[in-house]
Amino acid sequence: MCVAPDPGRVRLRVATRAVLGTGLAVAVAELAGLSLTASITAGLAALLALFTVGDPTVRRQMVTTALLPLAGFPVLALATALHGVPLLRDSAWLLVVFVGVYARRWGPRGHALGIFAFMQFFVTQFLHALPAQLPELFAAVLLALGSAGAVRFVAWCIERRVPPPAAPAPLPGTGLARPTTRQAFQATAACAVALAAGQILSQERWYWAVGTAWWIFVNTASRGETLVRGFRRVVGTVTGIAAGLLIALPLGGAAAPTAALVAVCVFGIFYTAPLSYSWMMFFVTVMAGLLYGLLGVLHPGLLLLRFEETAVGALGAAVGVALLPVTTHAATNAWIQRAVSCVHACTTAAARRLAGDPEADPAPHAAELDLLLGRARLSLAPLVHPLSPLRARKARARRVLALLDDCARETRGLTAVAADPDASHDARLVAAAWRVEAAVHALVPPAGEVRGKGVQAVTPAGLLPHHPGAEAALGHLHGLERALVDLAAPLRTSPRAPLVPAA
Repeated sequence: MCVAPDPGRVRLRVATRAVLGTGLAVAVAELAGLSLTASITAGLAALLALFTVGDPTVRRQMVTTALLPLAGFPVLALATALHGVPLLRDSAWLLVVFVGVYARRWGPRGHALGIFAFMQFFVTQFLHALPAQLPELFAAVLLALGSAGAVRFVAWCIERRVPPPAAPAPLPGTGLARPTTRQAFQATAACAVALAAGQILSQERWYWAVGTAWWIFVNTASRGETLVRGFRRVVGTVTGIAAGLLIALPLGGAAAPTAALVAVCVFGIFYTAPLSYSWMMFFVTVMAGLLYGLLGVLHPGLLLLRFEETAVGALGAAVGVALLPVTTHAATNAWIQRAVSCVHACTTAAARRLAGDPEADPAPHAAELDLLLGRARLSLAPLVHPLSPLRARKARARRVLALLDDCARETRGLTAVAADPDASHDARLVAAAWRVEAAVHALVPPAGEVRGKGVQAVTPAGLLPHHPGAEAALGHLHGLERALVDLAAPLRTSPRAPLVPAA
């Protein structure tokens, strides 16, 4: 994990910034004379703001951060007001679950607001907050968001130096065919099962089961992804509990070492989240144990209950995915088709640029392709998981991943060549681009598009062929053509059939 590639040290910077933002929020809350409950609320609010807000531009990130109280405060007030009315409290939380997941259809902003709203309900259960504490909890959240915003947008705005590309839009659809709508029903059913089973285990700590079921559905789009994420959450929780017994329990809630270790956990959460959900959950579980120690309620039985509630929540998620399931095969094909279409857009833009069109720029398409391939890898993860018993599908998924990686490599190379001002038109580029287009259309049928229109329209007449500056571009185009043609075999044949090795 520590030796995983980190281009530009982005993960290191984001994790360090998260520690600073969360630490500043807690320090400001303490200096303001707020209670321990409010200070913990401030730290968790800052962590959530830094973790969940993922808009593609700094301006949109600032707007989403400013909107978090509008989503969180009503839920915070509702949760504290209903604290002593179990039936209404449970019903209200399930409504928050449904709306929070449904909001993901509006992209990163809806995603962030939905998570923040859900977690405000969770925090009130975690801290047993009461209506009398509401004013200082509101103050704590505002101070936290201000502190996190000051660190993120003023003191250390990483995104201004390297703007992140926009996250891929959710898979399309209408009604129950839209994945986000289906997930809203699935997550609500899963949380209902987790809530009921969690309360059978404990009337005090039942909320961990609901939190487990909720987070398993975050950033998943198919039945397989959800089940794999549930397995990884259980693994991360079990190892985190073991570490909590060795680390958090002996501390006994001592303030200084607990604060230092919580900072380490915050760093670990942000540093490992892009790479491993299990490692992220390990740090979340250790941090929860440390916070329980700070509140003076930590003991071995509580950690055991934490595991039991997590297992119940994972079981609830498994029940939830049986309702209106989105199959792994359907979700995977949808993401792969979007990736292939992006390859086509990038190839066309690069060919236009090399043909002399200064306004054509393949770089944004290449950046989008990396995100789409990341989403496709996540969708294929259940099929390539070591515990998957489906050998034919596993081999097919690995072949698809390898070919998609080839597409990404050739596309990045083509983009780099197109950015070279010395590269110029070669007559062979048009033919090569057309062949790539034909390979794309064999996988993703065109919708009313004229073959070769984008490249042919800008091909200037009279330029000398065989320009040496285009040799690299031709190599990348040929590589793309081969990879796209080879993709037809694993994508167009039965997923249960043995995969014939490529010639």
